[in-house]
Amino acid sequence: MCGITGLFDTQGRREVDRARLARMNDSQWHRGPDEGALHLEPGLGFGHRRLSIIDIATGQQPIFNDDQSVALVFNGEIYNYLELMQQLRGLGYHFRTKSDSETIVRAWEHWGEDCVQHLRGMFAFVIHDRRRQALFMARDRMGVKPLHYALLPDGWLLFGSELKSVLAHGGLSRELDPLALEEYFALGYTAEPRTAFKGAKKLSPGHCVLWKVGQASEPQPRPYWDVRFTLDSKISQADAEVELRERLNESVKLRLQSERTLGAFLSGGVDSSAVVASMAGLMNEPVNTCSIAFDDPKFNESEFAQLVADRYKTNHRVEMVKSDDFDLIDTLARLYDEPYADSSAIPTYRVCQLARQHVTVALSGDGGDETFGGYRRYRLHLMEERLRQALPYGLRKPLFGTLGQLYPKMDWAPRFLRAKTTFEGLARNAVQAYFHSVSILRGPMREQLFSASFKRELAGYNAFEVFERHGSAAGTEDPLALIQYLDYKTYLVGDINTKVDRASMAHSLEVREPLMDHPLIEWLATLPSSLKIQGQEGKYIFKKAMEPWLPNEVLYRPKMGFAVPLARWFRGPLKQRVRQAILGERLASTGWFNRDYLLRLVEDHQSGKSDYSAPLWTLLMFEAFLRQVVDRADTDGLQGLQTERMSA
Repeated sequence: MCGITGLFDTQGRREVDRARLARMNDSQWHRGPDEGALHLEPGLGFGHRRLSIIDIATGQQPIFNDDQSVALVFNGEIYNYLELMQQLRGLGYHFRTKSDSETIVRAWEHWGEDCVQHLRGMFAFVIHDRRRQALFMARDRMGVKPLHYALLPDGWLLFGSELKSVLAHGGLSRELDPLALEEYFALGYTAEPRTAFKGAKKLSPGHCVLWKVGQASEPQPRPYWDVRFTLDSKISQADAEVELRERLNESVKLRLQSERTLGAFLSGGVDSSAVVASMAGLMNEPVNTCSIAFDDPKFNESEFAQLVADRYKTNHRVEMVKSDDFDLIDTLARLYDEPYADSSAIPTYRVCQLARQHVTVALSGDGGDETFGGYRRYRLHLMEERLRQALPYGLRKPLFGTLGQLYPKMDWAPRFLRAKTTFEGLARNAVQAYFHSVSILRGPMREQLFSASFKRELAGYNAFEVFERHGSAAGTEDPLALIQYLDYKTYLVGDINTKVDRASMAHSLEVREPLMDHPLIEWLATLPSSLKIQGQEGKYIFKKAMEPWLPNEVLYRPKMGFAVPLARWFRGPLKQRVRQAILGERLASTGWFNRDYLLRLVEDHQSGKSDYSAPLWTLLMFEAFLRQVVDRADTDGLQGLQTERMSA
């Protein structure tokens, strides 16, 4: 696990500025404190920060082929590298190391751009092929590992694991992209391939791109993989349960390869508990597990984590986190480089901090909700979809559209009376309704939030276009499969994977994700949706498969989530900070917001009239991003992160 960065001259073979490359590389010190290296040649500079996990002795990067015409920098793990190594040896290739990195180099030599088809793992890598005068960039299928890049007007291509390394070059403008901000205030993150900055992009999951010296125009990334929901498997439920356990064990076993201490997160939910149960059956020694306990019982799952830890006799460590643990706001803003509004980044940061005190590699249960159909919003969407299909659109739109406008927002009322969102959803088609349901600030709220001048900059752009684009490529009309596909392309990548990558790498911790193994994803996409959600039971087949391994108290309890008490914070200990940030000078100076609406959000929330905690957190984190990233010198941000890491 590492941080990669570099420069490539798309116009020729100009000399690389070593000081700039070193600055870019040092900005990601936290991703790889074990070793750092630079490689410079005319037209190319590679930087690498290493967290050594596999082949500690000889796995340094950049890594080259025999005549040094091919060079690689790589972040991630290739879980099938031993199998690939054997295959490539049979094809006549010799290996100087035992590293998965060299396997990618040999795969490039043999298969060229198709090398990505042979890789099973989480990865972002860049290959320079001097003979072809080309640079190849690729990102893993599920977007576990990040890769950012920017083509400067002078023809230099910059790239890095994190945006901070691209910004550290100094040549990229920090001008913000209004379209990215529309996405952020709708979703809480900026969706691939956009970034918050106009000149920078993210490489999308399952995509690669080839840059050549002298190309007349910027090349477009191409997809090399996508999930297809065929839902056509005839397997019986009993056989599916057996095969699911076998596939989970295979995925977990591949992720146990490490020369450093290994463990797992254990939240007490189904996903992490299943991963720990599988690990316990595969390992000869007790599993190292860690979890966070909250002093607020509404958010505390530690008793369920303890049930699993006791059952499998793990080396379990628990850390109590105060429910008023909000001192990380500025740290998170610097860490994520873009505005990022998932408040569970706070406990995620803390559990990674705890884990790193004892292990270097941790397995997680991330991806289980998207893969098996675990979110409550999935079940609500399916209920609404049955109504949408029963009534023609021409009737639904005016009827429920009017009800949605007239019905009050009653956050204080019992859940069954909070029908405004349901009415609004029923007036839309399936993709529109799902986008509406997951939006933090829905369309009418963003319409009031933004100033007239900012709306002119948007020129009619709506974040819904992200969902519309992916929805048209889903290849399925099955209601559950469609929204699972949308989450794979948006929420899982932009929110979950981003959160875990930055939080873990801030502490130089590698996190592995057995529930996002792409062969497992492909197999599950053949199972009918009725095996994923049955009645009101989400993750149906997963829970049934896990019954021999986990107690019913873990499998069939209400989902709690990894949340923090924002509503209470903003009416209590953070009351003044919220007012100062949201109604203060920094947001006002942008000219992008309607101050009267900002004041209404703050006043209505703090008076208890409405719960606007999620929109207020989104605004609070955006204000912190402006101060900590846009307004600060690169070295300031770097020093702040390193100081926090060393004092942790």
